[in-house]
Amino acid sequence: MMRMLYRFLMPTIVLGLWLLLNDTLSPGHIVLGVLMAVVLSWLAAIWRPLRALPKHPLTTLRLIFDVCVDITNSNFAVARIILLGERAKPNPGFINIPLKLRDPHGLAALACIITYTPGTVWAAYSENDGILVLHVLDLQNEAEWLDIVQRRYEKPLREIFE
Repeated sequence: MMRMLYRFLMPTIVLGLWLLLNDTLSPGHIVLGVLMAVVLSWLAAIWRPLRALPKHPLTTLRLIFDVCVDITNSNFAVARIILLGERAKPNPGFINIPLKLRDPHGLAALACIITYTPGTVWAAYSENDGILVLHVLDLQNEAEWLDIVQRRYEKPLREIFE
């Protein structure tokens, strides 16, 4: 049952976006939208052999909330550094973070989370030993960053994708 629901989810979203962007419900646009939605969804399935099947929706919601809070706090911290200039005395640096997460979708989500957070950059990742190199604009406490990435981001992503 869930598999059938997933098969209709993408075409429905594409059709909805098509109709929304064209600002019409005319029969011609509906037919064209349905054809486009079915073809694009079929092509997307062919080009994407590895499928993600996220689990634990409540964990996903908690992760989204945590990320939003962290992004907001980071925005204020970076704004403070920019506004205070030399008086803020930021301490930029790199930190190596060992990751247990191996799922490509989870790693992509972690890369997005880190990229969206102001003041942090995903600098490198070694697939062989699972080491993430993270650049932080104001690296005051390495243990704190280890905890943030491993406990707040990696652990929920492992629950969701692995």
